[in-house]
Amino acid sequence: MNWMKLLLLTRQLTVSICLLFLAAVAAQAIELEGLIEPSETVEVSSQVPGVIDKVEVERGDLVKKGQTVARLKSGVEKAAIDLAKARVEFGERKADRNKELFQKKLISAHERDEIATELMIARLELKEAEARYSLRVIKSPVNGVIAERLLGPAEYVGENPILTIARIDPLFVEVVAPVSYFGQIKRGMKVKVLPELPVGGEYAAEVIVVDKVIDAASGTFGVRMKLRNKDHKLPAGLRCQVVF
Repeated sequence: MNWMKLLLLTRQLTVSICLLFLAAVAAQAIELEGLIEPSETVEVSSQVPGVIDKVEVERGDLVKKGQTVARLKSGVEKAAIDLAKARVEFGERKADRNKELFQKKLISAHERDEIATELMIARLELKEAEARYSLRVIKSPVNGVIAERLLGPAEYVGENPILTIARIDPLFVEVVAPVSYFGQIKRGMKVKVLPELPVGGEYAAEVIVVDKVIDAASGTFGVRMKLRNKDHKLPAGLRCQVVF
């Protein structure tokens, strides 16, 4: 009887060990090679053609969204603003003077309306002049780093870009995974990113894209992770290991 119990316990122990082994194999981490890339690359140009007066940044500079990165020559536009300001100031003085005259009934309501309309038109012309000038001030559309400076002072800009800005917070980590891992890698999974030396270290990222179309020729599919980089410590362009 004792031998039967011992045999039964031995079998149960063997089954438990097998199940634990299978669970360990199933839970084994997936490790793949990846590439750390900018989350966005923007070519910055001008809304209007013109000659560059000054480029305010150099390659490698960090810039913020809305920061001025370049200016076009704008002497004519500045003169138009000064002229429009002068007309507005004159119109305001004229309106003040004629307000007293209207109260004293020395001018008609029609004349008062004409003066008010002239002032309104002058203010609109000032806004238009300022808007034309603002088109010649080139600003960064994103937070990022200057990846490339393509044009400089005295060069003509038309459709060609002046600068290339790379957004490096967040970074994207791109991985090409074998089809055998399809279904195991899912959106929302937390992963570890291990950049190559000399950067090194370990960083947390999250899966945000899993391709639904598999490349039949290579038997692979793409996976993208989002990696926060607030202190801009990590550069883009690094190879890395990604552990799922």
